[in-house]
Amino acid sequence: MAYKYLVIVESPAKAKTIEKYLGRNYKVVASVGHIRDLPKSKMGVDVENNYEPGYISIRGKGPVIKELKKLAKKADKVYLASDPDREGEAIAWHLAHLLELDLNDKNRVVFNEITKEAVKAAFKEPRSINLDLVDAQQARRILDRLVGYSISPILWKKIKKGLSAGRVQSIALKIIIDREEEIRQFQPEEYWSIAGNFVKGRKKFKANFYGVDGKKTKLTNADDVKAVSDRLTSKDYTVEKITKKERKRNPAKPFTTSSLQQEAARKLNFRTRKTMMVAQQLYEGIHLGKQGTVGLITYMRTDSTRLSDTVKNEAVSYITDKYGKEYALGFKPTGAKEKGAQDAHEAIRPSSIMRTPESVKEYLNKDQFKLYSLIWSRVVASQMTPAVLDTMKVTLTQNNVTFVANGSKIKFHGFMKVYVEGNDEGTEEKENILPDLAEGETVVAADLENKQHFTQPPARYSEATLIKTLEENGVGRPSTYAPTLETIQRRYYVKLVSKRFEPSELGEIVNKMIVEFFPGIVDINFTAEMEKDLDKIAEAQENWVDVVDRFYKPFSKELEKAETEIEKIQIKDEPAGFDCEECGHPMVIKLGRFGKFYACSNFPDCRVTKAIVKEIGVKCPTCKEGEVIERKSKKNRLFYGCARYPECEFTSWDKPVGRDCPKCQHYLIEKKAKGGKQVQCSDCDYKEAIQK
Repeated sequence: MAYKYLVIVESPAKAKTIEKYLGRNYKVVASVGHIRDLPKSKMGVDVENNYEPGYISIRGKGPVIKELKKLAKKADKVYLASDPDREGEAIAWHLAHLLELDLNDKNRVVFNEITKEAVKAAFKEPRSINLDLVDAQQARRILDRLVGYSISPILWKKIKKGLSAGRVQSIALKIIIDREEEIRQFQPEEYWSIAGNFVKGRKKFKANFYGVDGKKTKLTNADDVKAVSDRLTSKDYTVEKITKKERKRNPAKPFTTSSLQQEAARKLNFRTRKTMMVAQQLYEGIHLGKQGTVGLITYMRTDSTRLSDTVKNEAVSYITDKYGKEYALGFKPTGAKEKGAQDAHEAIRPSSIMRTPESVKEYLNKDQFKLYSLIWSRVVASQMTPAVLDTMKVTLTQNNVTFVANGSKIKFHGFMKVYVEGNDEGTEEKENILPDLAEGETVVAADLENKQHFTQPPARYSEATLIKTLEENGVGRPSTYAPTLETIQRRYYVKLVSKRFEPSELGEIVNKMIVEFFPGIVDINFTAEMEKDLDKIAEAQENWVDVVDRFYKPFSKELEKAETEIEKIQIKDEPAGFDCEECGHPMVIKLGRFGKFYACSNFPDCRVTKAIVKEIGVKCPTCKEGEVIERKSKKNRLFYGCARYPECEFTSWDKPVGRDCPKCQHYLIEKKAKGGKQVQCSDCDYKEAIQK
């Protein structure tokens, strides 16, 4: 079929959607990401000649490039419609070079959402390639290459082959290790609490010990608790003071990339990579029956919380119709659309507020629906009025011993109305309603409970909290977080244990070397300033060569010092405690690409290796002979199997507890439950009480 215009986008899914919108005069094809990059086999940056990059066509992209050139020759005009960020601008620039397009020509098209209206409006206002954005991306790529290809060979020589270092990943690793050191140094402190159930008439409420003689008092040991208890000679307490206040709770701002990653981890239990993959699907387009394929959300890589006036108008209309005008913010709808109908720096939002999660549920898979609901609710809530809560603080006393009860009641749901309807418990305010009380009256303590506690060390970082910390410190940008976390796990610098990052021995060795010899790389303030400099390049306030030069000159001196002063680190093999079955030499524990494993110390003459497994002290419920051991799947997921495999093929994702079900005689397993763990049957509905 003949066409006049060739449009090049990044992904095939996006190409398919856009071609339907543009009509038969347009042919839309995909470059499938980048087509040129720095070579993998060498540095590819000429540090003697203004850091000139030596780009080459990416291996395997030859047929794609050949086809693009062929199609471009037949077209009257070529449009470059890669993503609306620096990475997308760089891809457009590389395509322009390969296809010999005029860089001054208005052939660059950007849209923040893949809807018919937005795409058509964007093609009415093409622009030339923004070389400042290209320079900013190029500076980042060159800086990362200078760091990675300079430090990595040193790591290979001095520690172990296959290691790598990078600007953002080195800081992420250091943050994880610094937290681990805090945990190691932590000294727990004892403290006690006294909680009581109080009664007025038939109504019960809770209050906690506050202090004595009108002052807040810490209970540091059992003697302190006894001293307080000795003063309590009666079950009667006087209501000394009641404080009532009205409190407003404001909605959260719309999502940026990092806040979406954090909230999806917290509420949906999504890993960072999964969040971005599902968001990409929603952005590129979902087939909505008769409506055709529509991009449901705007571009998912952004660090802005801003919404366009058009979206605010739409949100106000929806909220007013659905809930009433008292729930809508005081934003006055103008009825006019923004010029160009495109905004590359908006927050992540639905392409239409009127496209509610329930209205598109039948077209989405489970993960897509969950993430879309999260994004849609957040944007709608952000344009609603604050929730209003009545709070109540009651002070109870006896013999100058004070207990305090705090309660709250939702007076006006405001933005919470969205979450109440969606049954989103994580966003709903938990109410603790106190009975009607008057100052001077008496209430009765039904019981008092003394509890011993110990202060806890700071928690290890999860993916969400690590991203939040990187963002708060100005390290990295939305597109860098997911690949950074993947890299430090892939290199076995850290591992995820119960969804928290723990550093490996290898990670600690690499971090120690980088901290000692390349302090600038792991200096958070220095790296944050570098990110600001990259932003200045994008805004035409800095020259990219000057920015790279300011970094590389001191870094090159650190490199020279490191080459001569770092001693080779020998990672000693731990004795395994048993001998090789084939040659009789001692087995040792080695560190490999996927973690630790057993290997014969007589390598390379003997190449026997074994996986390290952990017995859980339970006999196999199938064969009754082998021990049940922990294993890991190819995707690194923990499961349980019989040590006699392949003779016995028993496997279970859930941990067997070593007992049979009293109801049906199948084996019992351990499951996570709210508040602890629960033992239940692997076959029937038998359950035991939750173990806390």
